[in-house]
This record gives sequence, C-alpha cells and structure tokens, in this order.
Amino acid sequence: MATMGRPRTFDRDQAIEQAMHIFWENGYESTSLAQLKAGIGNGIAAPSFYAAFGSKEALFQECTQRYLATHARVTDALWDATLAPRDAIETTLRSSARMQCERGHPKGCMVGLGFMSAPSADNAAVTAPLTRSRERTRAGIAACVQRGVDSGQLRADTKVGALATVFDAFLLGLSTLARDGVGHALMDAAITGVMSAWDASRAAPR
Repeated sequence: MATMGRPRTFDRDQAIEQAMHIFWENGYESTSLAQLKAGIGNGIAAPSFYAAFGSKEALFQECTQRYLATHARVTDALWDATLAPRDAIETTLRSSARMQCERGHPKGCMVGLGFMSAPSADNAAVTAPLTRSRERTRAGIAACVQRGVDSGQLRADTKVGALATVFDAFLLGLSTLARDGVGHALMDAAITGVMSAWDASRAAPR
C-alpha cells in the first residue's frame, strides 16, 4: 500500500503572500532561507519548504508572478486606449504612489526595487521578470508620449524618449521615496508638478 505523504501544516497560498512580502522588503540576495522558513506560517521545516517550493529561486519566481498579477497592475492605465495619453501617465503615477504607501505590505515597488534584488551577474536571471516589467512600463510611457505627438496634443518636435524618461525616472524614484518614509500626500503633490513637463510640450492651439 502506498504511504500517504505528510499533509502540509500551512496554507500554501498564504505562504506565497508572506514570502512575497519578505522578498519585497529585502530583495532576493539579501533574503535568507532562514528568514523565509521562519516567516512562512508559524515557521516551516526545511524538508517541508523544499517539498512545497523546490528552492528559494523557484519560490521567488512564484512571488514575482503574484506581484506582477496584483500590485504591479497599477501601470495598466498606460495601455488603456480610452484614456487620453496624458491622463494615462498621470493615472499610472498616482496609482503607483498610492500603492507604494499603502499599509499591509512593504513600502515601495517590488518591480522598481528589483534592480537591487540580485545585483550580482550570477543572479541577474532570477529577477529577469522584474526587469522585463520595467522595460514594458518604459515602453508604455513612451507609447503614451508618442500618442500625444501623433494626436497633435504635443508639439511635433517633442523628444519622445526624453519626455518619457522624465516620467519613467520619477516613477522609479517613488520606490526610494516610499522606503525613506516620504508620505503619499507629498508624492501626490509632486506628481502634479512633474506633469508640467507634459504641459510644457503642448502643441499651440489651432
């Protein structure tokens, strides 16, 4: 008769959420197996950890996918064709700032902080999904700026890459501000200021 495996004494879905918060707070390289095992449920033994997740890297990949499917969706507005391009960028910045300052999870953005998660070349592949997410967001911002030029909202001589980089750099900088304790109200006010970069490139009224 086959021997039944020992039942898990933790909720796997909850464990992914808890592990995601640990990685989000500390990054991939700085998170130890001891931290993960202690932080999942009421603690999980090494054999159970490996049986459930396979490895630290595999668990990080699961946590990354969960983050991208939930918190990272604050950038969805960039691809919403029903929004004016300026509104799409502003909505993304305000939604991200609000999310990064929320209670109940670490401050900042796991995607924005991803470049610090695995700084060594050996682990760069681990955070590749986060890198691709930043690249996708960068492309989405540039597409909004290009849409502004194509629709005549921005001057034809607008430097699309330069203007897009202004918003992209601000978005990435929100993570550092959130980690340093800068409040949401101040970030939100700063977004009003940074959107003046768009307004400075507006096409003259016809």
